Amino acid sequence: MFRILFHEPRIPPNTGNAIRLAANTGCELHLVEPLGFDLDAAKVKRAGLDYHEMASVTVHRDLDAAWEALAPERVYAFTAHAEKFHTAVDYRPGDVLLFGPEPTGLSDEVLADPHVTERLRIPMLAGRRSLNLANAASIVMYEAWRQNGFEGAV
Repeated sequence: MFRILFHEPRIPPNTGNAIRLAANTGCELHLVEPLGFDLDAAKVKRAGLDYHEMASVTVHRDLDAAWEALAPERVYAFTAHAEKFHTAVDYRPGDVLLFGPEPTGLSDEVLADPHVTERLRIPMLAGRRSLNLANAASIVMYEAWRQNGFEGAV
């Protein structure tokens, strides 16, 4: 099972869409506080629709608490400033896919965290700043799942 980790997400619908992603792919969604919203907010619920009960969502008080709970072997941090594409690694169940808050992305401090195995990026056209957080997580999650034969899919 893959684990998506949103570090301090700010926009409720992105997290709602990630909840839906977790429910439909079987991955775990981990959120690091502070969140820019209340998880009970209408916008989160609307984006997640009726998928909340089907998704594995865990909130951690800070990044250290997330590392302690996850005990990750490999953490891939996604940033527009990396050289290597997200498709250039072989993903394994248990990998943590780390994404930063909107609109800033992961801070230099988080990118330098010793738990981060590698920095990766999703290709974009030149001159573009970033992808939507939920879309970026979906792109990477589906690549990881594809590489592992879409285990559990119908």
